[in-house]
Formats: sequence, C-alpha cells, structure tokens
Amino acid sequence: MLVAVAVAVPVTVPFATAPEVTPLGVVLNYGTIVPLIWRRRAPFAVALIVATFAMLVLAHHRPGQMLQYGMLVTIYTLADLGRRRWQRWGFISVLVVTTPPSSLLIKDNDAGEFMFTLLLPVSAFLLGTLARTARERSDALMERSVRLEREREADAARAAAEERARIARDMHDVLAHAVSIMVVQAEAGPVVVRTDPDQAERAFDAIADAGRDAMTQLRRMLGVLKEEQDVGVRTPQPTVTALPDLLEQVRCTDLRVELRVTGEPCALPADADTAAYRIVQEALTNTVKHAAASAATVLLRWQDDELEITVTDDGRGQDATDGWRRGGDGLIGIRERAVACGGEAEAGPMPDGGFRVIARLPRTSVVAS
Repeated sequence: MLVAVAVAVPVTVPFATAPEVTPLGVVLNYGTIVPLIWRRRAPFAVALIVATFAMLVLAHHRPGQMLQYGMLVTIYTLADLGRRRWQRWGFISVLVVTTPPSSLLIKDNDAGEFMFTLLLPVSAFLLGTLARTARERSDALMERSVRLEREREADAARAAAEERARIARDMHDVLAHAVSIMVVQAEAGPVVVRTDPDQAERAFDAIADAGRDAMTQLRRMLGVLKEEQDVGVRTPQPTVTALPDLLEQVRCTDLRVELRVTGEPCALPADADTAAYRIVQEALTNTVKHAAASAATVLLRWQDDELEITVTDDGRGQDATDGWRRGGDGLIGIRERAVACGGEAEAGPMPDGGFRVIARLPRTSVVAS
C-alpha cells in the first residue's frame, strides 16, 4: 500500500503541468498504480495488468509519464517474489512495453532516451534478483543455524543418555559387589559368632568396610549428576591399580582369589582403565553370588596392543549359548563396558567345570568413525 502511494506522487505531478489532461488519461495512469497494492500476492498478474495500462498510457499520452514508475516496481517485485518460470516471460513482456520497438513506434526517442528506457527496467530486474538472492541466502543460513542447533541438542541429549547409562552401570556394579559381600558375611556371621568369635568379628568388619566403600563410590557417582559441586569432593574412578584392594575385599567372603599378571603393565586410556576394574569387579561379584565357587583366578595378560583380562572360578558354570542372558545385567554390563572402549568380551562355562569371563581392552584410545 505504501509503495502504491509513493508511486502515485510522481505519476500525479504531470496532471498539473501537462498541456492536455483527459479523464481517460487519468484512469489509464492510475491503472499503473492501483494494482501495485496486490503486487506481493500475485506479482505476475499485476505485472501484466500494469504493463497493459502502461502501453495504453504511452499510446494515449494525455497525460503521459516521463518514467513508468509502476512498471519499475512490478519488474523489481517479479524478480524478487515471482516464480522462476514466470520471471523470464514477465521481464520480456515488460521490455516490449517500456522499450523499443513499442516506444519508438509510439513516440520519437533519441539514442539517449532509448538507452535510458532500456537500462532502467534492466536495473530494476537486477536489483530484485539481488534482493531475492540475499533473502534466499539468509533463509539458508537461518535454516542451517536451526539444523545445527537441533543437532547440537541431539548430541547433548545423546551424551547425557550415555552418561546416565554409564552411571547406572557403575551403580549396579558397586551395589551388587558390596551387597554380595555383605550378604555372604552376614549369613556366615551367626554360624561362627559362638564357635569362632574372631572370625565373626572379621566378618562384621568386612561388612562395614564393604558398606563404607559402596557409600564412597556412590557419593562420587551421584555427584556428577549435580550441576554444581566442589571439585575437591570428587575422587578418581578406580582403575587396574586398585585391583589388589578389590581382591582383598572378596577374600573376606572365604573365596580364595589369586591375581596373576603377565607382560609389562602400562598406562591404559582412562575409559579402558576404569572398565578393566569394573569388569573384574562384576565377574567376581557373579562368582560370589551365583557360582558357589571356592576359588577364583584373575589373570591380567598385558600384550603389545591390548590388555586381556581372564576371570575363572571352579563353581557351577552356566550354559555357554545362554550364559549372557541368564547371567543377568552383570554379564551384559561387562560386554557393554568392553565394547564402549573399543574392546570385546565373552563368557561361558569351561570344559572341565567352572566359569570363565574374558575381556580384551585396547591399549590405545579408539576414535568412533
């Protein structure tokens, strides 16, 4: 609407200075203005209507227009908002109206006027094309920004889900290990409290130690869920170097556990180092809870490119093909931990009895492709 009003001003000025003004001339001139109100809704149709009235203004010329202002606006709008298949034909139609041969046939134009009337619509079309290109580029950048923001949010949500799953696995390992030791010791306590008070006292001490250790680790893991926390409260996750302390806790259940190491120990990636500890912890917890074993062996075989962990016991064992499912979440967690740091794990009964868990963890970090 404002554009139509702005165009109406220069079109109306010749009414006061033209040698002859006719009612038909006024109607024809305003015919190049009024359709501009709908130029954004139907740019091609408006361009044809305005072109028709502009041709009639040139022919009638009472009064005429020094410039076809309405046509320049419609050319710009057609280039900016029109459908691409209409732009070419609309632009050609406009040129036929505003430039030779029509203008030469209707009135005499010299070379300067010829170039002026030719370059003005071309310039309007180029300006409209530039505006369209700038808008499309801005829309593309906005769409890309929105897409990147959604991808960032999806990555953050995925990372949060993976972290929650890791914390859940850690909590399961800690609680299952501590509760298993406490249950075994609590069941043995009433039996030996009268016959062997010293052993009963050691059993109660083992229960207390297991409970305190579980509480410490749970506080550490739950602390990462808080948005703000004192850094000094956080302690490192247990690693391979803490395995002797873990085995000492398990021995309190009267399970004989032996640690064997072959090869030259070296530093592991942080995730693999923690996974190694948790895998041994979960394997021994399953031995205490389900195997009814009297002895277990933890073998750490350090090789050039990986650490191989083997945990064996002399208990009942399980069916090899269904071992992961019937072993519960613990054995599944062992496999997930190994895979998460680029390794692998398997579990099943041994031919001569007992059960075996084998995990292989790479000694270098694995980057996901």
